[in-house]
Amino acid sequence: MKTFCGRANPATGALDWVEESEEYDYHQEIARSCYADMLHDHDRNEKYFQGIRAAVSRVKARGEKVIVLDIGTGTGLLSMMAVTAGADYCYAVEVFKPMADAAFRIVKKNGFSDKIKIINKHSTEVTVGLDGDMQTRANVLVTELFDTELIGEGALPSYEHAHLNLVQEGCEAVPHRATVYAQLVESEQLWSWAQLQPMEVDGCKLLPPPAVSHCAGAHSVCDIQLSQVSPHRFTPLGPLCTMFSVDFSKPVSSAPQSHSSSFPAQSSGRAQVVLSWWDIDMDPSGSIVCSMAPSWTYPDPQSWRDHWMQSVYFLPVERRVAEGEELSLTVSHDDYSLWYSLQPDGEAPPCRPCCVCQAHLVWTRTRFGELNDRQRTQSYVRALRSVVKPDSVCVGVSDGSLLPVFAHMLGSMNTRLLAAKTFQILGIRPDQLSSTDLAGEQISVLIGEPYFSTSLLPWHSLYFWYCRTALVRLLTPNATILPCSATLCMVAVEFQDLWRIRAPCGTCEGFDVGPMDEMVQQSLDFRESHESEPQPLWEYPCRALTQPRAVMTFDFLQCVPEQPIRCQGSLPFTRRGRCHGVALWMEYQLNDDIKVSMGLTRPVSEEGACEWSLHRKQGVYFFRSPWESSGDGRASVSYSFTFEPSIGDIKMDFTVASQ
Repeated sequence: MKTFCGRANPATGALDWVEESEEYDYHQEIARSCYADMLHDHDRNEKYFQGIRAAVSRVKARGEKVIVLDIGTGTGLLSMMAVTAGADYCYAVEVFKPMADAAFRIVKKNGFSDKIKIINKHSTEVTVGLDGDMQTRANVLVTELFDTELIGEGALPSYEHAHLNLVQEGCEAVPHRATVYAQLVESEQLWSWAQLQPMEVDGCKLLPPPAVSHCAGAHSVCDIQLSQVSPHRFTPLGPLCTMFSVDFSKPVSSAPQSHSSSFPAQSSGRAQVVLSWWDIDMDPSGSIVCSMAPSWTYPDPQSWRDHWMQSVYFLPVERRVAEGEELSLTVSHDDYSLWYSLQPDGEAPPCRPCCVCQAHLVWTRTRFGELNDRQRTQSYVRALRSVVKPDSVCVGVSDGSLLPVFAHMLGSMNTRLLAAKTFQILGIRPDQLSSTDLAGEQISVLIGEPYFSTSLLPWHSLYFWYCRTALVRLLTPNATILPCSATLCMVAVEFQDLWRIRAPCGTCEGFDVGPMDEMVQQSLDFRESHESEPQPLWEYPCRALTQPRAVMTFDFLQCVPEQPIRCQGSLPFTRRGRCHGVALWMEYQLNDDIKVSMGLTRPVSEEGACEWSLHRKQGVYFFRSPWESSGDGRASVSYSFTFEPSIGDIKMDFTVASQ
């Protein structure tokens, strides 16, 4: 049986529906899961084990048999911890069938099959009774139903149902409670991800439309590795506030609620952004705590994790506050999401914000940041200034780009935007453009960032090249193409932590989880292990073990060739370390003097430190096994790249060998 899957086509810029085997979705789900990351999270695992031991001991101290309900069991790890701690029986619920099958094998391999029952259902479908999934209600509730926002995976409805139907009154719960914290800050960097800012072009100020600047934006959380945002990048306007707690040992409600915290402003500034995270107490006394706080809140580095990060929320409107002013920060939530507001005490909290200008639905957070990047804007403006003339006929090819606006402001009397005397937006594809659309004129300047919303990997923006080729009949003989070329670059890297998302675990807290490793590797081998994946590397520190290298150049002054473009070579290791894979990115040559990088933003330091663009994701090709580099140049990464014009994609292969 076959299934249809949507996939971005770099050659057409469209979302194509392609036929895949029925196993495709299954393997994608497993390959891109966070299971390996969770198993490598020793701090999380250790705290859960401590909390489970304490809960089992409290129930035994009451003279009761310990019956555990483990919702979202995953590998069965927490259930095995419970049995090891002395639980009499565990019901382990897992809705995802491949994961439930893996849990069954793991439980059996570790010798717990007589004490743990795997139930492949959603917890709200589990029944209790002589003929039910559970013989009796549990007196210990163990769960791991949380995401970065705490409640985004449906934790509240699941707890609500469990207390009503699956556990005893007064049960022990691990974790026992969760607490959400928030801090009001001013941050130019973070706020640039929320609203389009005024910008200046040749002394003229360009203001965003009121519909955009007054829009509350999308309410969805922005989850990031906040540890990688330096405290110098924001100004706290208030203290870290405890917003609300949820006691999981008691009945939980999923009904909408609001909670407020009042405080005097610590300093004057613009209230723009709320930084938020949570922690979980594994026991009633709060002596076993697992915290999601960013690393800069601790004197010593804490455990790294990617399955739980930190949250950034944007206030519906920016507000100026004065030092000492009494403020009230309110968090509201429904059963799946949170949103924040700043308002006077006693005033009813606002409804969940929603975008009414459409921009927040079309542009991602990082796209807003890219459009607001002044240095980047000036690079494009300088390049445009050198080619735009009063009689230029400019056509812009990019999604939601401001370059045609800049070109018009710089003097072009005829500017058109695909997706000036006149400025015209043409809502058609490049291959549909005709001379009639251009009023009989030809294009003298073709511009693009390039940026396309369908691009997943860096080289998918080569769609610009295909657009340039489709428009060749409408270009003047000496038409300027900006950018004039693109270059694919690579560097072999050692990741500080990101390697954990791909590394096998073997044993976890003394339990053999080998079947999980095998399942993940099988799914990776289905396709993912032969492909790159997009990652925002500014969030994931890494160290270069080779020099960066430009490996392929694409000449936009020429049409897309009919034959594949191939290149191969080797890159010697020049630094000692453990190589986990290769980072890849694109650089665009706007003209002879100006280049814009979508990857490294400055030269690699002598120690190998890398600084990456905040706006675009880079490609990461993980090696199946890490390679230990001595840094003496005797070992190297051999690479082979093939650009396939028919599909607009790049096939690649890497091997590591010593001389």
